Amino acid sequence: MRLPFHTLDVFTTEAFGGNPLGVFPDAAHLPTEIMQRIAGEMNLSETVFLGPPETPSGTARVRIFTPRVEVPFAGHPTVGTAIFLAGRLPRPDAGARGDVRLVLEENVGPVPVEVRFEGGRPVFARFTTAQLSEHRPSPLSGADLAAMVGLDVPDVCPEGMPAEMVSCGLPYHIIPVRSVDAVRRAALDLGVWRQLLAGTWAHHVYVMCLDAEGDQADVRVRMFAPGSGVPEDPATGSAAAALGGYLAALDGRERGRLSWVAEQGIEMGRPSLLHVEADREGGRTTAIRVGGHAVAVSEGTMVVPD
Repeated sequence: MRLPFHTLDVFTTEAFGGNPLGVFPDAAHLPTEIMQRIAGEMNLSETVFLGPPETPSGTARVRIFTPRVEVPFAGHPTVGTAIFLAGRLPRPDAGARGDVRLVLEENVGPVPVEVRFEGGRPVFARFTTAQLSEHRPSPLSGADLAAMVGLDVPDVCPEGMPAEMVSCGLPYHIIPVRSVDAVRRAALDLGVWRQLLAGTWAHHVYVMCLDAEGDQADVRVRMFAPGSGVPEDPATGSAAAALGGYLAALDGRERGRLSWVAEQGIEMGRPSLLHVEADREGGRTTAIRVGGHAVAVSEGTMVVPD
C-alpha cells in the first residue's frame, strides 16, 4: 500500500521553524493500529489522518496521533490541517484577501477554524476550542514543581500566579516562572516527573513566563510531554488554548476580549509564534481561540505493508 503524505511547518512563516506536521489525506480507511505505527515512523509531534466528514457541517474527519498515542485534540495539527485543506479549495483571485470557514471533526468534537487567504493562498488559521477551559489546582508544592523542571524554588510560581492544571481538550500542568531566563534554564527531570505526574490527568508540563524576548511576543513558553513520546514540543496550540484559559481567569475582568502572543521553540532552534485570544462575558471566559501561520515543506509517499 502506497500512501501519499505532506508535511507543513506550523506556527511559523518560514520553513524549518515552528512545529512540523505530517498529513495523510484520504486515510480514514486505515486501521487505528496502522495509523499509530505510521505516526511512530514519522516521529513528529503529531501526524494527522484525514477522511470525509461524518456530519453535514463538517469539512473533514481528523484523527491525530503523537508517536505514542492518539489524542482527542491538538492545536498545531488543527492549524496545519485547516491551511492544508483550504489550499485544496478553489482559490480566490490572485491578490485577494479573505477568509474561509472550515469545521474539523476531531475526537474532542467539531472544531471551527477560520483560514485567512493572502495573494490567493491560505496563510493563517485560527480555531475556536470545542471545549472551554477546565481548571484544577495543582496538587504539587513549589519545591516539587521546581525540582521537576530543574529550577530553584524562588523561580517558580511568582506571587499571584499559582500552578494550575488546565484543559481545553488536552490537559496541561501550567507552571509559571519569574523570568525568561528561568524558562531557558528549565529542564524536565524525568525521574521526578515519573514520580509526581506520569499517569495523572495533566502530565504534560507547560512552563510559562509573562515576558518574552521577541518584540512580537508577550509570553515565553516551553512544553514537555514525555508521556506522549514528545520530550519537548516546539509549538503547542492546545497548550496555548489552556494558557488562554489560565490567563483570562487570572485577569478576572467582567467582560472584554484579551489577546496574547506566545513565543515557543526558541531553545530548540525552531522559533514559533502562537496567537491566543479569550473572550470574557459576565465574569467568565466564554470563548478561546488560537491561531498561527503554516508553510508547506514537503510531500512524498510512504510504503506501508498491506
